[in-house]
Amino acid sequence: MTPEALLMAVPLGIFPWTGEAPIPWCSPDPRAVFSPRSIRVSRSLRKSLRNRGYRVTYDHAFDAVVRACATTPRPGQPGTWLTPNLTEAWSVLHKAGFYHSVEVWSGEHLVGGLVGMALGSGFFGDTMFHRARDASKVGFVTLLRELNGSGYTLVDAQASTPHLRSLGAMLLSRPSYSVQLKAALRARSAPGSWKEGIPVVVVPDASSGSPED
Repeated sequence: MTPEALLMAVPLGIFPWTGEAPIPWCSPDPRAVFSPRSIRVSRSLRKSLRNRGYRVTYDHAFDAVVRACATTPRPGQPGTWLTPNLTEAWSVLHKAGFYHSVEVWSGEHLVGGLVGMALGSGFFGDTMFHRARDASKVGFVTLLRELNGSGYTLVDAQASTPHLRSLGAMLLSRPSYSVQLKAALRARSAPGSWKEGIPVVVVPDASSGSPED
């Protein structure tokens, strides 16, 4: 598992299920995706967004979020799929400005978060955790709202789960996902830190193509 392999995998529509050799590269059909414009926020989640006092930051504690994702117990899972070689590749890509973390804080305590890669106008999520009620959901909803404001068009959530569907995940066939993926990767975005906010991406106007397109 290398940073270069992860960057090459995204345009192919595949991702590693674990970092263990041999690497199991996956391409679910259907694929769970979100449009940043259409996140579903339940009444109870709206209350958490307003009343729980959570604070959301980006790229302030990448290593801590990855460790928490690897060590927070999950129902029905005896261990973690986050192997050291995979998280090391993420760390390299984070320093290069491709991988990002979302942190959710209660006071000075890290209570939720997620990590993923940004390419073009797409964000490709990998994993999340929470240690307080709705913490990861608050981070995810806040992220999607920020991504929408910055011109992102696709959020890839990989495999469908009841948790993702409750937030409004759409299920796309592999051919439909490929169309949206290609459109997202046509956009231009410069890699870099999100500490000061998510930079705006430049999305090409489909009507402005040349006659040869």
